[in-house]
Amino acid sequence: MIDDFAKEYLHSDLREIRKTMLWKLDGLGEYDIRRPLTSTGTNLLGLVKHLSIWESRYFGEVFDRPFLELLPRWDDARERGADMWATEHETRQEIIDRYRRVWEHSDATITALAIDSPGHVPWWPRPNVKLFNILVHVLTETSRHAGHADILREQVDGSTGTSAPYATPRHDVAFLEALYPKIERAARATVAELGQES
Repeated sequence: MIDDFAKEYLHSDLREIRKTMLWKLDGLGEYDIRRPLTSTGTNLLGLVKHLSIWESRYFGEVFDRPFLELLPRWDDARERGADMWATEHETRQEIIDRYRRVWEHSDATITALAIDSPGHVPWWPRPNVKLFNILVHVLTETSRHAGHADILREQVDGSTGTSAPYATPRHDVAFLEALYPKIERAARATVAELGQES
């Protein structure tokens, strides 16, 4: 049946992209997984923390199957954005272990429910959903953040890829030193040709 196939296909992809998120932390020290790498403070461990909180909500309370552990709040105005970074009191292992427990909880929800099981997302404009909607949403969000993590990891040590077996080999320094200016020249030439300011 297509419903069972779709559910397993989406669930399988979610399982894989979760592993990618944790792989992005491998081999890095505490500072590199926590430090802000964008002007908004985006960092590798914060992405994992954020995903654990939201996945727990989407596969938990949305289907009246709440994740029973206390998690940092996402809606506290005094702590705006606190779900996106780890405090000095939160350990790497604590956040990773929580994310894995969230997976177990989510996987149990996905396994127990049919793909057309109803749920309710009170913070969405159209709050009445099916498990299918939430599977697609969480897979999309996790994939989006895996892309962020890939770029952040590249900034830290040049490593890219979706998983250890598919890691992109690091280019030699001479190749990268030649590539960056080449792309910059192409961008400036295009702007000049169009008569626009850079």
